[in-house]
Amino acid sequence: MAHYILMALVMGIGATALLDLWALLLNRLFGFGLPNWALVGRWALHLPFGRLMHDDISLSRPFRNELAAGWLFHYFVGICFAIATLLLGGIAWATNPTWPLPMAIGLITVGLGWFVLQPGLGNGMAASKKPDRVRIRILNVLGHIVFGLGLWWSALLFVR
Repeated sequence: MAHYILMALVMGIGATALLDLWALLLNRLFGFGLPNWALVGRWALHLPFGRLMHDDISLSRPFRNELAAGWLFHYFVGICFAIATLLLGGIAWATNPTWPLPMAIGLITVGLGWFVLQPGLGNGMAASKKPDRVRIRILNVLGHIVFGLGLWWSALLFVR
């Protein structure tokens, strides 16, 4: 059991770190904005109070340490998706990781961003309220493909 917990941690942290490096690369090469983890932290900190949806998260009550909470939440979600990958793949996948399952997980995670996080932040379904929604959607899909690759690569590193 401890082996699989460690594997989930390595996969989740590795894949999320790769996603963060991808965002940094896009920022440096093309000037795309970096994710605002403080606002994600604010959203996450409102969840225990029963508040999932906000008209505009930037206008919602702030919390101390939102940025730290956002980063922790970001990595926590990555680890949860690594756990899901291991549960769905089972022992056979965990001992011999192949790419289709983590890629599917990566693409499925786009849906949670589009239909839970974006509306929760006040950006509408799939960022429909944002003026650059098409670019956001494309970058979301590409980023989550990178996340899926990160799950797979991290699993390969772990088993080798």
